[in-house]
Amino acid sequence: MPYATEEDLPPPVRTHLPLHAREIFRAAFNSAWDEYADRGQEREEIAHRVAWAAVKRFYCKEGRDWVPI
Repeated sequence: MPYATEEDLPPPVRTHLPLHAREIFRAAFNSAWDEYADRGQEREEIAHRVAWAAVKRFYCKEGRDWVPI
């Protein structure tokens, strides 16, 4: 399901990513959710993979923190 706000994101995403990264995640997830509507049960998994890939274009993990690249 698409996310209306950053507060609606899953707890691991909401608690570990900085605000800008959460915004990227949400936008990418929602876009992929619409794009892959024909994928049935795979739809959510694909949307999550797309969202994480989008975050990783701008952020990397250093230790336990996500920092801008």
